Amino acid sequence: YGMKNQTAIREFILLGFSYGLQVQTLLYLIFLATYMVTITENAVIIFVVKRNHHLQKPMYYFLGNLSFLEICYVSVTLPRLLFGFRSHSMTISFSSCMTQLYFFISLMCTECVILAVMAYDRYLAVCHPLRYPAIMTHKLCFQLLILSWAGGFSISLVKVSLISQLTFCGPHVMNHFFCDISPVLNLSCTDMSLAETVDFVLALVILLIPLLIIIFSYCCILLTILCMPSVQGRRKAFSTCTSHLAVVIIFFSATLFMYARPRRIHPSKLNKIVSVFYAVFTPALNPLIYCLRNKEVKEILRKTI
Repeated sequence: YGMKNQTAIREFILLGFSYGLQVQTLLYLIFLATYMVTITENAVIIFVVKRNHHLQKPMYYFLGNLSFLEICYVSVTLPRLLFGFRSHSMTISFSSCMTQLYFFISLMCTECVILAVMAYDRYLAVCHPLRYPAIMTHKLCFQLLILSWAGGFSISLVKVSLISQLTFCGPHVMNHFFCDISPVLNLSCTDMSLAETVDFVLALVILLIPLLIIIFSYCCILLTILCMPSVQGRRKAFSTCTSHLAVVIIFFSATLFMYARPRRIHPSKLNKIVSVFYAVFTPALNPLIYCLRNKEVKEILRKTI
């Protein structure tokens, strides 16, 4: 009981990016600029989708939700990292660490499901265009999004509740810039086989089921496009999917590398670099990919500006 009581007040030290002062200042400016750009880009997408009746379609309804998720996603990790750069102190209490871990994993799991929902939406639009308005109603859109958010936050609750019950008795130095599953588990000094197994199984479920839905959807889309008689029709159908496909490839390649593997791996610089990519730069890239590939959004943005 004493050890568990100590855990409740324990502070971890996040190593973050331990470089010289000049490099630290440069990294601070890069991360600050990335954070500001990400918030601005995604807020603009939400504003444009909300204000334009031309964009009151399921595809943009999901895109608006994805943009809101990306704002939350970067806000879980970056403000604390930026504060650490300025104060030169990267300590985090056990409860704050568990809270950060819970929201980060919840949002990541939710994004997995939302990307699968968006793939299903594209599948219906391309493969069943005549039945699309009758199937993809506002009610179904809302239900799919509720399922995405509830599923992501529920799975994360199971993962983090098991991790929070572990005992941490030193060292309390975490070779990372935020509380992620693998770095936290590496600091535990008790039997964590149950937490590890449950986490690994749930990671496979939340990553592989949406990924299989996406692969199936795009196989059907590809077959439908190849059967289209006109080149213009094929090009138009494919152009509605390319931006989503690009986001899916970037997101799932990074998350599968980080999470769909056994946990007891010593944290390395490669892990940290991949984490920077999917936790910091991907949310900034996604709005650009969607806007640059989408003529409708580009046109409305130009008019709005």
